[in-house]
Amino acid sequence: MTIDDALREATARLSASPTPRLDAEVLLAHLCERSRTWLYTWGDRTLTDDQTARFDALLERRGEGCPVAYLTGSREFWGLDIQTSPATLIPRPDTERLVEVALESAAAANGELLDLGTGTGAVALAFASERPGWQVTGVDRAADAVSLAQSNAERLAIANVRWLESDWFSALSGQRFDIIVANPPYIAADDPHLTRDDVRFEPRSALVAEAAGLSDLAWLARHASAYLKPEGWLWMEHGYTQAETVRHTLMHFGFLGVVSRQDLAGHERITGGQGPR
Repeated sequence: MTIDDALREATARLSASPTPRLDAEVLLAHLCERSRTWLYTWGDRTLTDDQTARFDALLERRGEGCPVAYLTGSREFWGLDIQTSPATLIPRPDTERLVEVALESAAAANGELLDLGTGTGAVALAFASERPGWQVTGVDRAADAVSLAQSNAERLAIANVRWLESDWFSALSGQRFDIIVANPPYIAADDPHLTRDDVRFEPRSALVAEAAGLSDLAWLARHASAYLKPEGWLWMEHGYTQAETVRHTLMHFGFLGVVSRQDLAGHERITGGQGPR
């Protein structure tokens, strides 16, 4: 079977996916250890029997819903090749907006940023790659996540970042930061999206929060000011219907200049403010 034939058949086989052709290309490029561009250039090349069998196995798992990022072990984020694991959420393009907002707040050449619930380390690494004069700290309560983030940093040769195992602020007593960012769990337990697509395979503890998905957002708003430097910023990613509630919560706990930022689709997905003075 040629590469062109294999991709054509795979695309039809993955018709239930929202991106069947892309899925097929990414999986085959991963299997061949080549770029997707290489597939276009050499579409008339014939796959070996072993490659065909391995591609079939990947398609079978993808057809069952397993995320492409778990099958390949990586996902691009902010132009960085981030290793992934079923122990963490898959970095998503929407979360790049959190990086953008943090960078807008980082006007000084030097400073300190904290990434809460860092997972793969994607947000921390993206920010650190853009602000080499800043010291970045990424924390996660899961030891597997901390290990994965450390591995990503070493592989990408990003040195201005450290990693700690910490349940939110538990390992950060007495430390203060210029910027705190977080992409906490914010999905309600009864949200039907939890039974669909890739989300079914991701760790539920990183997705679901009590109080209709708002409990962790409210907890962070309540406690973050104790870990911010004067005029420091807290920025949190949240669901597209939660911005107004998050704004009110931040103002209730004394945050100033509270504002929400939109994603590329025009939804308010990032909200933050400056800590009480």
